[in-house]
Amino acid sequence: MSIKMLIRLMLRFKVKNMKIAIVVCRPKRRICTAVSVVILVLAVSLISACSNLNKAGIIVAGSTSVQPYAEVLAEEYMILHPDAVIDIQGGGSSAGIMAAQSGTSDLGMSSRILKDDEKSLWYVEIARDGLAVIMNPANPILNLTLDQISDIYSAKISDWSQVGGTKAKIHIITREDGSGTRDAFVNLVMGESNITPRAIVQDSNGAVRQLVADDPNAIGYISLGLVDDTVKALQLDGVAATRDNVMNGSYGLSRPFLFVALAEPTGQTKQFLDFVLSPEGQQILINEGLISPSEGTGK
Repeated sequence: MSIKMLIRLMLRFKVKNMKIAIVVCRPKRRICTAVSVVILVLAVSLISACSNLNKAGIIVAGSTSVQPYAEVLAEEYMILHPDAVIDIQGGGSSAGIMAAQSGTSDLGMSSRILKDDEKSLWYVEIARDGLAVIMNPANPILNLTLDQISDIYSAKISDWSQVGGTKAKIHIITREDGSGTRDAFVNLVMGESNITPRAIVQDSNGAVRQLVADDPNAIGYISLGLVDDTVKALQLDGVAATRDNVMNGSYGLSRPFLFVALAEPTGQTKQFLDFVLSPEGQQILINEGLISPSEGTGK
């Protein structure tokens, strides 16, 4: 079995840290019965997995910002095509791009533009999304400037009273390295400044949103499409974080949602992509709060 097939099986069946310990009994040439049992169980598992490999269908991995929208699209597609199987997995934009580069996923998901050394990949923009800076609804602050947000995240501003709020320490929530959302935030907001190492790091939009919802003194950033009534999106330089303002360009924090692949997709993967880029697929994304690009242009 090839390495690629093994990795795909591990992704599909969520096999982690699999180790086989071989215990040699005395005399040295005798192998314990326990080893035989372990090998037999592993062999049966792999045979079973191989028999289901064709059922694994399309593997899509990467950005946790794109993930919930990809899941909705996959669900709708599988209703229309009952024989199709699409497995959507997170991991972050960089992980999704690496999975596409190695061929261990059929499609990678990215919520950031590709870097120079990644642009040999085939890619398509499936939608655009705003980036919302969020706070707890109990916090009275409604508006911050881009410079104030940058100063908060670099710890130059550490108390809400410094930006017109009540006296309380600011609790900074950020995403992990490799996150497309973090990469977009750094590029769009931070300029030459760095996010303070004292920031609380979370590995998904949902985790950031939950922490901010639970803490009146917290600040975070998430996909605009994932803002709900548990948090509030700040105005940026007096401009509300809305879909319409992202579309008309008055709200400056936006980024692309990309599907990437090692080469231009064919077969089942292309059929799924055609659905995503079709009027029906784009309407699903619009209904979920995203912005449809004027046309899906692949490279």
